[in-house]
Amino acid sequence: MKQPCLSIILAAGQGTRMKSERPKVLHEVAGVSMIRRVLNVCPDGPAPVVIIGHGADAVREHVGDRARFALQAERLGTGHAVMMARDAIQAHDGPVLIMAGDMPLLTQEAVSALVSAAERTGAALLTSVLADPTGYGRILRDESGCVTGIVEQKDATPEQQAIREVNASVYCVPAQPLLQCLNELKNDNAQGEYYLTDCVALLREKGVAMEAVTADEFTCMGVNDRVQLAQAERVVRARVTEKLMRSGVTIIDPERVVIEETVCIGQDTVIEPGAVLRGATVIGPGCRILGTTRMESAVVGGHTTVESSVLLSARVGEHTTVGPFAYLRPGTVVGDHCRVGDYVELKNATIGNGTKISHLTYIGDADVGENCNFGCGTAFANYDGLKKHRSTVGNHVFVGCHSVLISPVQVGNGAYIAAGAVVNCDVEPESLCIGRTPIAVKQDWAKKRREQGNLK
Repeated sequence: MKQPCLSIILAAGQGTRMKSERPKVLHEVAGVSMIRRVLNVCPDGPAPVVIIGHGADAVREHVGDRARFALQAERLGTGHAVMMARDAIQAHDGPVLIMAGDMPLLTQEAVSALVSAAERTGAALLTSVLADPTGYGRILRDESGCVTGIVEQKDATPEQQAIREVNASVYCVPAQPLLQCLNELKNDNAQGEYYLTDCVALLREKGVAMEAVTADEFTCMGVNDRVQLAQAERVVRARVTEKLMRSGVTIIDPERVVIEETVCIGQDTVIEPGAVLRGATVIGPGCRILGTTRMESAVVGGHTTVESSVLLSARVGEHTTVGPFAYLRPGTVVGDHCRVGDYVELKNATIGNGTKISHLTYIGDADVGENCNFGCGTAFANYDGLKKHRSTVGNHVFVGCHSVLISPVQVGNGAYIAAGAVVNCDVEPESLCIGRTPIAVKQDWAKKRREQGNLK
């Protein structure tokens, strides 16, 4: 029977090269913090143990109840960090998976391969072969190719520094041998620290074989500064766009879009350069997302076009067009076969099927029926300075240009509102509402003013 795996995540470092007040592991890659990305690949087992130190309170609050915590008050190396989890390791009878909290590109496939290798041979570590291994610990092997140990860059001889296979700082080790090794660690090295890497040689002395599982350099990549953070972002984005394209989505220029892993997109949808799609966004099949569109947790029905617009927690139906330059704020629901045109802002509003709001209009806190038409410059005055008020517009209503509906009002089915009206009372169905000030035209007024020198 497969034993559950205890995961330990090292997240106590300050990350000085990030040049940030925020703890390094809380920096985000494609919208998800590095520590959460590592937590997401933990195998089934008891609650993970996160080793915290710098910014401990912020990390604890961010992770919440997804893990247990152990404090490394004094940072004396990776081996010392794992020592802080002694109680959890002592109580565990099975493999222990140790990972760094700044490895956002780790995959479940790589972790599963590592755990499986440890089950076969006793212990395993993740390695990668790099063209430039500078800064990484080198993997030492004997004549038969078995892993014998790891030497850190600062302690390596010139011959050892020439080794290109490097340690990725991910290990899977049986709990009890790991405890024994932790008790035997020494800090007689250039850094004066307790290296977790020394456990590899100690395990070998105890007869525990260590198998190396090799992964690509991106999977094994740690993030130490903003440059590497951007590199990790590009890798995640490339993974996401490749998966979407293989599922039937057309992405014109994958390097010029931002699509988070949580986004779902239907077949035959086309994503043009400049799109930013985040959160729980769902886009149906056959859509076109054009220009600099930004969506956050938006839902868009099939065969809809959205151009250079912002949709925040809004829902749009099928066969609808949105934009350019529309702004759909939270709580907005737009129906099927609608038109939401340029410089239209909708907030907490429901728009019925077939309704056209073509340009320069604000509808906030309102329920609008089907097959309505709003002229240019319409506005709902929904705030009186103290409270928001909601209006209702029925089906087949025509609202003329530059009209203002002062909420709360109700406009009945089939009503017409003349251009320029200020509507501050309910409008009965099938009626015409006119709210214009009478126009006075004074003949020759301009001519006389010019003759008097009072007008150019």
